[in-house]
Amino acid sequence: MANITLDKEAFFRRMKRLYSAWKEQENGNDEGFGKMDAMVAAVGMDEDVVYSKSTALQTWLLGYELTDTMMVLTEEAINFLASKKKIDFLRQIENGKDENSVPPVKLLTRDRGDDQANFTILIEAMKKSKRGKTLGVFSKENYPGLFMDAWRSALKKENFETVDVSAAIAYVMAPKEDSEILTIKKACLVSVDVYTKYLKDQLMEIIDSDKKVKHAKLAEGVEAAITDKKYVTGVDTSQLDMCYPAIIQSGGNYNLKFSVVSDKNVLHFGAIVCSLGTRYKSYCSNIVRTLLVNPNETIQNNYNFLVAVEEELLKTLVAGAKLSDVYESGLSYVKKEKSNLIDNLTKNFGFAMGIEFRESSLVIGPKSAAIARKGMVFNLNVGLSGLTNKDAQEKEGKTYALFIGDTVLVNEGQPCTILTPSKKKIKNIGIFLKDEEEEEEEEEEEKKKAPKPELVGRGKRTAVLDSKLRTEQSSEEKRKQHQKELAIQLNEAARKRLAQQSGGKEQEKVRKSTVSYKNHSQLPREKEVIALKIFVDRKYESLILPIFGISVPFHISTIKNISQSVEGDYTYLRINFFHPGAMMGRNEGGTYPQPDATFMKEVTYRSTNVKEPGELSAPSSNLNTAFRLIKEVQKKYRSREAEEREKEDLVKQDSLVLSQNKGNPKLKDLYIRPNIVAKRMTGCLEAHVNGFRYTSVRGDKVDILYNNIKNAFFQPCDGEMIILLHFHLKHGIMFGTKKQKHEDVQFYTEVGEITTDLGKHQHMHDRDDLAAEQSERELRHKLKSAFKSFCEKVEAMTKQEIEFDTPFRELGFPGAPSRSTVLLQPTSGCLVHLTEWPPFVITLEDVELVHFERVQFHLKNFDMIFVFRDYHRKVATLNAIPMNMLDHVKEWLNSCDIRYTEGIQSLNWTKIMKTITDDPEGFFESGGWTFLDPESDEENEELGEEEEEEDEAYEPTDLESEDEDSEDSEYSEYSEDSESEEEELGSSEESGKDWSDLEREAAEADKELTNFEDEYANSKKGGKKPESFNNRSPSKHKSDKSAKNSSKHKHSSNHKDSHKSKSNDKHRPSHGPGKKKESQSSHKHSSSSSKSKHSDKRNDKHSSRHSDKHSSKHDKSSSSSSKKRSREDSESKDSRHKKNSKGLRSDSCHIPGIH
Repeated sequence: MANITLDKEAFFRRMKRLYSAWKEQENGNDEGFGKMDAMVAAVGMDEDVVYSKSTALQTWLLGYELTDTMMVLTEEAINFLASKKKIDFLRQIENGKDENSVPPVKLLTRDRGDDQANFTILIEAMKKSKRGKTLGVFSKENYPGLFMDAWRSALKKENFETVDVSAAIAYVMAPKEDSEILTIKKACLVSVDVYTKYLKDQLMEIIDSDKKVKHAKLAEGVEAAITDKKYVTGVDTSQLDMCYPAIIQSGGNYNLKFSVVSDKNVLHFGAIVCSLGTRYKSYCSNIVRTLLVNPNETIQNNYNFLVAVEEELLKTLVAGAKLSDVYESGLSYVKKEKSNLIDNLTKNFGFAMGIEFRESSLVIGPKSAAIARKGMVFNLNVGLSGLTNKDAQEKEGKTYALFIGDTVLVNEGQPCTILTPSKKKIKNIGIFLKDEEEEEEEEEEEKKKAPKPELVGRGKRTAVLDSKLRTEQSSEEKRKQHQKELAIQLNEAARKRLAQQSGGKEQEKVRKSTVSYKNHSQLPREKEVIALKIFVDRKYESLILPIFGISVPFHISTIKNISQSVEGDYTYLRINFFHPGAMMGRNEGGTYPQPDATFMKEVTYRSTNVKEPGELSAPSSNLNTAFRLIKEVQKKYRSREAEEREKEDLVKQDSLVLSQNKGNPKLKDLYIRPNIVAKRMTGCLEAHVNGFRYTSVRGDKVDILYNNIKNAFFQPCDGEMIILLHFHLKHGIMFGTKKQKHEDVQFYTEVGEITTDLGKHQHMHDRDDLAAEQSERELRHKLKSAFKSFCEKVEAMTKQEIEFDTPFRELGFPGAPSRSTVLLQPTSGCLVHLTEWPPFVITLEDVELVHFERVQFHLKNFDMIFVFRDYHRKVATLNAIPMNMLDHVKEWLNSCDIRYTEGIQSLNWTKIMKTITDDPEGFFESGGWTFLDPESDEENEELGEEEEEEDEAYEPTDLESEDEDSEDSEYSEYSEDSESEEEELGSSEESGKDWSDLEREAAEADKELTNFEDEYANSKKGGKKPESFNNRSPSKHKSDKSAKNSSKHKHSSNHKDSHKSKSNDKHRPSHGPGKKKESQSSHKHSSSSSKSKHSDKRNDKHSSRHSDKHSSKHDKSSSSSSKKRSREDSESKDSRHKKNSKGLRSDSCHIPGIH
C-alpha cells in the first residue's frame, strides 16, 4: 500500500472540522460531542456490512477503507493501530503536522501474537484525554473477529462510559466539499444514464412487444449495465458499484422503501416504480421514477400533484431550514391542495446521503431537529401508496403507487439543485398504448368508410399490388379525414380568438410633433439670423430660413430632402418638406397631427457665384455651408430616430442575478451569432440564477434571461461542422456595435476544418490524415459530451423551465427560407434551420395553417406558406421544396395536428391577410379558410367539359376562310388559293412531294395560264371579257404576293430575289412582250420551287390544285391580320388597276396579279 498516495491536505482539513465541532460543541443534534472525552472508531472484517459509520469516517478522512484498523481520537493525539502495510501507508500523514489546532498523528503497528501492549497504550491515552471517563463510540457497530473481540474485552475491564456519537459525526461529514460534490455528480449522472439508456428502454421494449419479464430479472440487468460502457461513459467503471439492488415494483405490490428487494412477479403494465442508485468512489446517488402505462385522468392528476409536492420541498429545503419544518411545509401543501391523499403519503421525504446511503439522524421527517447546511446532499423522495384505480379491469391494476425521488444539493438562499437531471413530467414518463379493441374499432370504421370495390375484368392487377394500393389509399383518406376535422376546429378557434381580440385595435402612429423653439426668446441671436441668411442650429436640430423678410425656424424632421445645383453664375439650394400627399403610403393621412393645415411643399434659394471686389468669398458660399450642415444634422437625427424605433418594441428585462457558486454550468471558447463586433471573438457562456451571461475575451457581456427564452435548441455536430446552442427569444434584445434588435442568439464552436486544402496531396492511408480524422472524431465526442452535460445541468438548475430541443435530422427536408437551399429539421415543437445565418425558426403552436403553392405534377418543386395565428404577422415562406417530399411533409404536419391546404398558384398573401384583418367577421362568415381548399371533383369535371367545348368551337383558320368565301363571292380561285396557303401552317413541310411532281404541276399551271391569256385576247377582239376575269378578286395582288413570299422549300434562298422583283414589278402596268415573258418566267420558278397541299374544302379542280401550293410559317394571329391588310391594299390597287386597264393593248395583256 506504500505506492498509494493519501491526500494529506484533505485529511488535516477534515480532521480540523471534526476537532472544532468537538471542542466548540456547535452542533444541532445531541450532546454526544459534549460528553465525550475520547473517540474510538474500530473497523473489523465483515463482508456482509456495506455501510457503517466507522468505515465512512475512514473513507472520508483517508480516502480508503482499512480493515482491522483502530483509530482513537484524544485531546492530545490521533492514534492509529493497524498492520505493518497499513501503517506504512499512514506514514504519509505522520510527519505532516498541521498548525491549525489538530493534534499529531501517532502510529502503532500490530503484534501478530498479542496486541495487549498496544491496547494498553491506547487506553492510557484515552484516560489522559480530558476527564478520561466517557468514550464516544458507534453503538450500532459490532464487528466480528479475534482482533475486535480482544479490543472489546480490554475496554470492558476499564469500565469506560460510552456515548453514541454517530449523529454528531454524521452532521460534521454531511456538508460536502467541492471535490465530494463533483464525485457525487458523476455518480448521479451514472444513475441517470443507466435509468434512461438501459432500464427505461428495456421497459419500453417489454411493453411494446408484450413480453413477460420478472422484476428480479430486470434488477439483475441494471446491475450488469453499470459496468457496460455502452450505457456508462466518462467515469472509471472499476470504481462503480450499486448502492442497493435496483428495485422494480408493479402489479399492486408496492413498498416505497429502499430496503425492499425486487420480487419474482412478472412485470405488470400499469404503474411501474423504478428505484436505483449507483456508488462512485464510495459516494452514493439515487433516482426514483414511476412509469405509467395508459394512465387515466385521475392517475395523471395525482402524479402531477406529486411532482408539485417535490417542487415545494425543493423550495423549502435551503441552508438554515430545520428538517422538520421542511417536512411540515410539504405536509401542509398536501393538506391544502389534496387533503384526501394525506394517509397515502410517505412517512418521510428523504434523508441525507454521502458515503453512507442513508443517514438516519438527518431524515426529513416530523421529529428531526437538525438544521440543513449548505453543501449537504439529500436523497429527496416523495410517494403516494395504496391508491385505487377504479377504471382498472385487472386485479393487479386496482391498486397503484406513485414514487419519485432525486439526489439534491442544498444551496444558500435559493432552492436545491437537482443532481439527477432526468425528466419526470407526465409527457416523459407516460406510455400511451392502444387496446386491441380500440384498434379493431378503428379498423372497422376504416372499412366502413372505404369505398366498395368495383367489378373488374380479367385484366385485373395482382392481389399484392391491389392490397398495397388499398393500404396507401386508406392512409391518405385517413389523413384527409383528419384534415377536415382540423379545418372545422381551425375556423371555430380563429373566430373565437378574433372575437376576444376585437376590442383592442391598433392605434395609428402619429408623427411626432417636433417644435424647434417653444418661444421667441430661444431663437439664436447669431449674425446670420439677423442678416436674414440661412442658419443651421445644431443644438436644437433646426434650420432657420428667411421667408418674406422674416426668419422662420423649421425642425430638421420636417425636411424631406435637399439638393444643390450650379447653373451659370448662380447656385441654387432647393429644400423639399414633408406634407400630406408627399409619400403615397398606407394610412398616410394619419401621420400628421393637423392634416388640414397649410403646408409648404418646397422652397428654393438662389445666390450668385460672382465674388464682388473686396469680399472674401462669393455670396453662394453660405448656401454651400448650409447644404453641408443640413446633411450632417439630418444624418445624426435619422440615426437617432432609427435607434429609438428599434427600442420602441423592446421589453425591459429584469437584471441578471449572478450566482457565486463555482460549479455553475459553463461552456468556454464559444462564438456568438450575431457578432458583437465585426470580427468574431470567442467567449464563455455561464448559467446563473435567472439567466445566461456570455462574456467575450474583450469583456463584452450579453445577458439572456430564462423568462425571455421562447425556445432553446441544442444541435449536436452529427453531420454538421459546428455544434451549437440556439435561443429563440420572446422579446428581442440589443447588443453589439449595430444597434439592432435580435430575437435569435446562437453560441457555437467549430468541430473540424471547414476549409480543405485542395493543393495538399491526398492519400487514402496517409498517417497524418488518419490521425487527423481520429482526433476530429475524439473532439466531436468530447464537445458533444460537454454540450450535453451543460444542457442537462441547466435543465436541472432551472427545474425544467429551460428545456433544450434537439432537431430530428432524419425527419428533415430541403427548402429555401432565404437565399440558399438548406436542410430544415423538425423538433418536438418547431421547424428550424440553425447552421447558416440568418436562422429559420417557426414555433408550431404559433402556426394557424400551412398552404402548399405550385403543387403540379410537372414541376420539380413546391412552396410552403406558414400562416400564423397572429394575422398581423407576416407569413413565412419556404421555397423550392422537392416535390418528392410532399407526402413526407404532409405526414409530419398531420401528426402535429396542423391544418394544411394546397393549390397550383402562388397567392398574394399581403393582400389576403389585409383583407382578413380589415374584416375578420366577414371573412369567417364567408367560409373562412375554406377558400384554400382544392375544388371538388364535380366542379373540376364541369370545368373540363366547358374547356373541351371551347376547344372544339375554336377553329379560327377554317371559319375565317369559309366566311370570307361566302361574303365575297366575286373572289377568284386564285384568291382562295392564296388565303388557304396563308392559313394552313406547316403544310409545305408535311406534304412530302418530290421534284418530279412539283415540275409537272408547274408545267400544268403554265399551260392553263397560257390558255387563259389566249381566251382573254380572243374576247378583246370580240369586245367581251372572259368569265373568269369578271370573278377575279381585286385583293389578289396582295394575297398572292404574301403567299409567295411565305413559301418555304429546299431552294427557297435561290428564289427569294425572284419573288421580290416579281412582287415589285407586278403592280406596274407593263406594255411590252418582254415584261410578259419575264412575268411568266418568274411565275414558273416560283411554282416549281413550292410544295403543294390539297384542300378538302375546295370543289374546283383548278382551285384545289393551287390552294396549298405555298405554306405560311406565320402563326394564326399574324395570318388573320395580314389578310385584313391585304384586303385594304388590294382595294387601293384595284382602283389603280381599273384606270390602267383602259389603256391596255391586245398585244400587251399584262394584268396586275395575273402572270
